[in-house]
Amino acid sequence: MFLVVGLGNPGSGYAANRHNIGFMAADELVRRYSFGPWRKKFQGQISEGELNGQKVLVLKPETFMNLSGQSVGEVLRFYKIPVEDVIVLHDELDLPPGKLRVKRGGGHGGHNGLRSIDAHCGKEYRRVRLGIGHPGDKSRVHGHVLGDFSKAEQDGWLMTLLDAVACEFGRLIKGDEGGFMSKVSAIVSPPKPKAPKKDKAVADKAKGDKNGKNAQTSSRPEPGEGIDDLSGAAKVRLERADTPVSNAASAMAEALAKAFGKKK
Repeated sequence: MFLVVGLGNPGSGYAANRHNIGFMAADELVRRYSFGPWRKKFQGQISEGELNGQKVLVLKPETFMNLSGQSVGEVLRFYKIPVEDVIVLHDELDLPPGKLRVKRGGGHGGHNGLRSIDAHCGKEYRRVRLGIGHPGDKSRVHGHVLGDFSKAEQDGWLMTLLDAVACEFGRLIKGDEGGFMSKVSAIVSPPKPKAPKKDKAVADKAKGDKNGKNAQTSSRPEPGEGIDDLSGAAKVRLERADTPVSNAASAMAEALAKAFGKKK
């Protein structure tokens, strides 16, 4: 059994805060996989479901962020879930908006929700760090974290990130942290398409022009190359030279034309 914890603060006044991105990710996970309804229990809201053949509990502590560990600890003790099977979804200031990292253990980095879980449960759980970006000035951090996502963010990268996390979450259940991060990153920031390769003839012509060469000093064009740049007579000659004689009638017509020209 796995316990997935989304961190945030309860109440409608905090619902759209950047600090509540963990709650948002938990909601999307429950919605996507049609988990059971949210039930008030263990000082929080809990939902149950199954993913990749494993039973999964999803918890949103309602103790407020600073006391999240109280709620998490109750669930672990009741279900006897080892801390190694806990996955915590939380906001991360030190990652750009839309970026994501997975880490097991380590410090709390000043995040009060993680600090509380460390104190009540230990540190060897996995953390899914969801980037919300840093405002650039330490004095603005509090307002940034407790500020709402803008409409543009909600309709843009935030929606895409939450959808990608839920879509690929099965990889985390299987222990494939690298694959999870790679797939989510590809969904949120798809690789740019490669520029089409230049036609060799065009590239060679551009190279020649760069070296001071031009059509007047170059050799005779290849069949079909630069034909529109030639004068009318030259164009006829080049077209004629490039067109194979495929039957006797064509050969005869050409011979007559040459003969007539000589007479004239």
